[in-house]
Amino acid sequence: MFFMTAVFAPLFGAMVAGLFGRWIGDRPAQAVSIICMLLAAACGPIAWVQLEWGGAPSGALTLGPWIYAGTFQVDWALRYDALSATMVAMVSFVSMLIHVYSIGYMAEDKFRRYRFFAYLSLFTFSMLMLVTANNLLQLFFGWEGVGVCSYLLIGYWYDRPAACAAAIKAMIVNRIGDLAFALGIALMFLTFGSIQLDAVFQALPQHQNEIYTLFGIRVYELIALLLFIGAMGKSSQIILHVWLPDAMEGPTPVSALIHAATMVTAGVFLMARMGPLLNDAPDTLAFIEVIGATTAMFAATIGITQFDIKRIIAYSTVSELGFMMIGIGVGAYQTAIFLLICHAFFKALLFLCAGAVITQQHEEQDIRKMGGLWRKMPITYVTFWIAALSLGGMWPFAGFQAHDAVTRVAYAAGTSSGFYGYIAGVVATYLTCVYIFRELYLVFHGTPRMTAEKFAHSHEAPSVMTGPLAVLAVGATVAGFLLAPSFVGAGWQAYWGDTIQIAAWNHAFAGMEDVPALAAWLPLIATVVGLATVYVCYVVAPLTPAWLATTFRPIYLFFLNKWYFDELYDFLFVRPAFRIAHLLWQTGDATLIDGVPNGLAELAVDGAKGAVRIQTGSIAVYAFTMLIGLVVLVGVFLIWR
Repeated sequence: MFFMTAVFAPLFGAMVAGLFGRWIGDRPAQAVSIICMLLAAACGPIAWVQLEWGGAPSGALTLGPWIYAGTFQVDWALRYDALSATMVAMVSFVSMLIHVYSIGYMAEDKFRRYRFFAYLSLFTFSMLMLVTANNLLQLFFGWEGVGVCSYLLIGYWYDRPAACAAAIKAMIVNRIGDLAFALGIALMFLTFGSIQLDAVFQALPQHQNEIYTLFGIRVYELIALLLFIGAMGKSSQIILHVWLPDAMEGPTPVSALIHAATMVTAGVFLMARMGPLLNDAPDTLAFIEVIGATTAMFAATIGITQFDIKRIIAYSTVSELGFMMIGIGVGAYQTAIFLLICHAFFKALLFLCAGAVITQQHEEQDIRKMGGLWRKMPITYVTFWIAALSLGGMWPFAGFQAHDAVTRVAYAAGTSSGFYGYIAGVVATYLTCVYIFRELYLVFHGTPRMTAEKFAHSHEAPSVMTGPLAVLAVGATVAGFLLAPSFVGAGWQAYWGDTIQIAAWNHAFAGMEDVPALAAWLPLIATVVGLATVYVCYVVAPLTPAWLATTFRPIYLFFLNKWYFDELYDFLFVRPAFRIAHLLWQTGDATLIDGVPNGLAELAVDGAKGAVRIQTGSIAVYAFTMLIGLVVLVGVFLIWR
């Protein structure tokens, strides 16, 4: 009962706010949405505790039949196991805090707020359906649901061209990954005769040596690769990452929800859920490791050069998702989920702190135009410090526990891809500290760089916004210590049961406690060095950043322009698509489709005009014409007789 309530309460709130908000008004619609989220946030953790420590049985809660077509049979069912219960507890709780925060953030919004809260609750419900799916089609339903909601929320301010463009970009880029995901589901049905998770996992031993003749590779490798390409789109891995930074055009609570509790974590969840399949696809695991490690470093290099307060945090999310994929690629899926849960707290906290600053700076997001705000916003300042320390991997915060688990298993894997993942993790940790504490310093420390009037009128955000900040700050501090023993410690098997399975050949997780001391301490050393770098560059020698940007200008511009991915895609895909569209429009549509019937019509008109000239109205002319015709007929008759 608690589990089902946690899943469907947001749907009820979305329906009331969305369908009746116009008539009941913004405040009642907002209230219903918040109450439903409070109910979900209470029931989700209760259902989680009941399953893990209350003796509640795991299994599937069947809601009813869905699709029955021959051997293809799919039911609506909620999967109630350790992985689903953990995700439901996190999603419902963090989403509730974001809903509450939105009361203050959207208080002066010029649009009808009932629509915003309807979208927000529907977004939460879609993610809950995704993480509780008992089959891949239902999971795909939630997968597409969060995609649609992200489109609606990113483009919520539809009078802003940048927001509309960002929403379209997110939808199009995700379609690429979604196509691969759909193909993977279809191939899975052809291989196993089912897309129900338990049936697929039970059938895995029967098809281990099958070769998919079209590509000449093992079926498991191909299915796993297709599923991962889908995850690359949702979880914003390099190549398909370009939509996520632009998603910052939506309201800040949307950014927090997308980055922390929903949407981008869906790909990581999918990979962890399909762990039994990935265990039999070692080549795909190595590919995931390389992509995740590259993403972690790549995004961090961009973050150190950005100036938008939200965009810096957005690239941090891309980097953190790469970190999670490092854990997936090693085959230690519980480390990725551990980081996912901890990340939800400190990433939501970072975005909500940024939102509080933005509201006080009258929508200003350039950190070069801020400074000295710690006196004006002490609660936001302290909670931003906690989030930054956790993100940067500083002991004893949650981020340290989670990042430490990932880097340890990557090193313990003993493979070239695992070592690459470890090195990338250390480098990304250093760069993460540089960009997040650079942002903290430029926003809250130093001399105020805004007008004196704006600085004088700056003040702390209202309690409805600072309250969620305080709660998230507690989670960003203690979640690692509380969850580590069950998630990645000695009690992991009792906690996860059969939802997380490590392959027999994989010794990375078992060896994570035996890594050399230097390898274990190096990520924390990178954190401290990153902090020291920011202190030197912005306090001791504040001219250093400008000197570095001038001395290494090509590299600086390369990072500042995001490795020119947008320009490259514009050259390879966007411009050719426009040229083809223009050709089809001018030649195919205007010339052929419209031109042929229009030409025939003009020909008929011209013919009619010629016929009109013959009709002179003169009887003498008509008689003469008839005589000429008669002469012609007689002549022809005499010739051919």
